[in-house]
Amino acid sequence: MPYLFTLKLFRHIPFLKTVFFYSITAFGGPQGHLGMMLKTFVQKRKDITEEELIEYNSFCQLLPGASSTQTITLIGYKRGGVILATLTLIIWILPAAFLMGAFSFLLSAYPARNLTSGLLKFIEPMAIGFLAFAAIRAFSISVRNLITQVIMLVSMILTFYFFKTPWVFPILILAGSFATNLSSRRIPQKEVVKPRQIHWRNIWLFVMIFVFAGALSETARKQDWPNRKAYNLFENFYRFGSFVFGGGDVLLPMMLDQYVERPNTQRDVTSNIKAIKIDRADMLTGFGIVRAIPGPVFSVGSFTGGIALKDGGYKMQLLGCVIGTIAIFLPSALLVLFFFPVWQYMKKYVVVFRSLEGINAVVVGVMWAATLYLLKGTQLTNLTLANSLGFFVIITTFLLLRYTKVPPPFIVLGCLILGWIF
Repeated sequence: MPYLFTLKLFRHIPFLKTVFFYSITAFGGPQGHLGMMLKTFVQKRKDITEEELIEYNSFCQLLPGASSTQTITLIGYKRGGVILATLTLIIWILPAAFLMGAFSFLLSAYPARNLTSGLLKFIEPMAIGFLAFAAIRAFSISVRNLITQVIMLVSMILTFYFFKTPWVFPILILAGSFATNLSSRRIPQKEVVKPRQIHWRNIWLFVMIFVFAGALSETARKQDWPNRKAYNLFENFYRFGSFVFGGGDVLLPMMLDQYVERPNTQRDVTSNIKAIKIDRADMLTGFGIVRAIPGPVFSVGSFTGGIALKDGGYKMQLLGCVIGTIAIFLPSALLVLFFFPVWQYMKKYVVVFRSLEGINAVVVGVMWAATLYLLKGTQLTNLTLANSLGFFVIITTFLLLRYTKVPPPFIVLGCLILGWIF
């Protein structure tokens, strides 16, 4: 049996090599990733058909988590089952996770140079420009009728005013999916779906990890365990990976809420709660740099995990990078591998597509609220040279992404050069 397993694995080495080279050249975020998958795995290697790739991508849009990661995981699953899918996932995320984890050490090792006010000082406004572009793009795709417009506006207003409240995201997602199912006019049920027994036992692993991580994190907080932040960090990132619809651009407002705004609320300050705190500039710098490297945007979890535990020394910072990487990607892998076998049956239910219509509208509202919230934090009245250049970077980044085909890494490089000059 081990010999047969090794033989089968050896047969997939050319595929895994292709995945590795893809992982170190896949720039441009989810939109760019899909185009590269089409060229690499459909046109060149013919691992799957174009129709299968489109179906995989559509299916992954229904799930929370990293859609590009889930799509390439399914390509591995189609070729060699769960084992090859797992290897594909690991090879895909490791290069980006390593680079972002290493960057967290770089940012921590040179505080005297103050990278965020020198070389990297324009990365933060660049990240705002990226978020604004993503919000515009998502609006044109997901908000096309009155109900989705209302859902988007309500979500934007509530998220903006309750940005520090942890329950606002899941409640809005549930409310949005419910609202778009109240009417069957836009997306009618065209066929009668015959009942079929579905084995849901596999999804219990996902639920059990979620519940166990939450209970362990809360116990560690209440009893003030040594290194309790590591337990809290795993729960935070697993929750992010379980609730993020819309990719890395929606991950940003969730992390800002968890690590920047909530620790500074009056309740947490007066109660002296030892919450994980991350500087706002560091957070946005990480989200800017992740645009300049190949691989999944969710690899920013490696950077954020390292920054979150950097006060505990290098060993704890390395542990934070590992926890951030595993916890942010684990829900995506569990959900896609457990739900895909029943996808052919579930996709016949139109209620799924109606729910997705509302969820996408909520996502757009959250992205707009995050953009406005970040703009509110900029110094609008203090028009120094640096602040004026910051606004110039925001506008230029948006215009380049919107109206040109300049690759994101070149935009990041331009911002680094601007920070070095000024």
